[in-house]
Amino acid sequence: MAAVALLQLPVLLCCSAASLLLLLRWQRRRRLWNKVKEAQLRHEQGLAQMEKIALGFRKKALQITRETNCITEYMWESETQFQQAVRPEKPGLLFGVPVSIKDSINCQGYDSTMGFVSNINNPAAEDSVLVQVLKRQGAIPFVRTNVPQSLVSYDCNNVIFGQTLNPTLYTRTSGGSSGGEGALIGGGGSILGFGTDLGGSLRLPAAFCGICALKPTGNRLSKRGTISGIPGQKSVVAAVGPMAKDVESLALSMRALLCEDMFNLDSTVPPLPFNEEVYSSTKPLRIGYYETDSFTMPSPAMRRAVREMKQLLEDAGHTLVPFELDNTNYYIFDLFIRGLFADGGKSFAKKFKGEIVEGLTRLVLWLSRTPNWLKTVLSWIINRFVPRLSSLLRNTRANTVEDLWSLHCEFEESCHKFIAQWKKLNLDVMLCPVLGPALPVGYPAKLSVAISYTMLFNCLDFPAGVVPVTTVTDEDEEELKSYKGYYQDTWDQILAKPAKAAAVAWGEQPGDTPLNPV
Repeated sequence: MAAVALLQLPVLLCCSAASLLLLLRWQRRRRLWNKVKEAQLRHEQGLAQMEKIALGFRKKALQITRETNCITEYMWESETQFQQAVRPEKPGLLFGVPVSIKDSINCQGYDSTMGFVSNINNPAAEDSVLVQVLKRQGAIPFVRTNVPQSLVSYDCNNVIFGQTLNPTLYTRTSGGSSGGEGALIGGGGSILGFGTDLGGSLRLPAAFCGICALKPTGNRLSKRGTISGIPGQKSVVAAVGPMAKDVESLALSMRALLCEDMFNLDSTVPPLPFNEEVYSSTKPLRIGYYETDSFTMPSPAMRRAVREMKQLLEDAGHTLVPFELDNTNYYIFDLFIRGLFADGGKSFAKKFKGEIVEGLTRLVLWLSRTPNWLKTVLSWIINRFVPRLSSLLRNTRANTVEDLWSLHCEFEESCHKFIAQWKKLNLDVMLCPVLGPALPVGYPAKLSVAISYTMLFNCLDFPAGVVPVTTVTDEDEEELKSYKGYYQDTWDQILAKPAKAAAVAWGEQPGDTPLNPV
């Protein structure tokens, strides 16, 4: 009996240890969910307060967030600021203007969660430089808006605040990562908002929600006090920029922000004021254009938007010049993906340590945690069958310092080549499409490569904007049924599914489908 008991002891110890480990994990996960519930309660209390004082724009903002789930927090002090605002002798250009702020841009006293539970109850100690300058120009930040977990997505969903929907059609995403801004402004709940852009995070929500957005060059507006999804990454240049219903509002915000306050608060921002002469000039322009990047097949409406705008510009006296965009594969994989994940995804994965992770984010995490040798083997095996996925795997391997320096040289050389092509054609500006119409909720996680039309200008660090020019027609929807893509691989097949179903989907609710060229 004693011998039997001794044999059972290790088994009992192992079972006890396993039970204790499971109990600890359960308790830890419960604590995380308690933090989520606490943040959600604050969210509801803020909306309830908005409802009590819902007048004018706040009433509309409340309505839109009830429909699309775009607001994360109501900024309580804005109520007093609106009530007690006294027009100074020399008011700022944005005096009295209510502005919405993306979750990842610090506002004193509020969490910048980025969808991470660990960031709950960790309010910012001070305003970001952007918010400081907005306030000095008289603007009143009144709400903060939703983002996808980690920001590295062009959908808009996280475990704290949930999914943000498109204000035109609720089965579609608002885009991301500035998706809360896109939905709120697109639905009429805010007249001016601010977000960030690493691969299209301003422009895609604007395109999906039918509004305007501007991604300046990376250092045009201060990024001090904005939070990055991949901290320390410098190869692909992010930018802070405005979103609004019309271009003049974007221009007004840039006039206001490019001021001495901006340059003094962040001395790394070049002290270059808004160029009124260039903005108001009426001289005819030489405009390059392309309908496709030969990587992501444009939808019929995307092509038509460029063609119609080309005709309108020519009618207005401008010269339109065809621009041959090639080697998009290289920009996507060898520059953009390799630049973002130059450390093999370790920094990205580190952000998720101890976090609640749901959905297809787990696949991105798996990729970030996969060792180099396995990525190499998998890339070699599937190269013949799915070459784009093979390129993705190959370019998410960890780089040495020498590799990274070489990559930075490649970024510079690619930019110089693009500029040389631009100068050879003597261009002033470029006209091109942006992804549209808005994809169904959840699809962006399956189609990361579809950002090819926007990520190019982050690789080049060029300014780029989005304006709405047309809506999807019955003819466009009919043509969508034959959509196949250039590669006809898994990604093209996934993109084709919502495209072919668009005619049915867009009939679910009233409202036009926005389509916008960059």
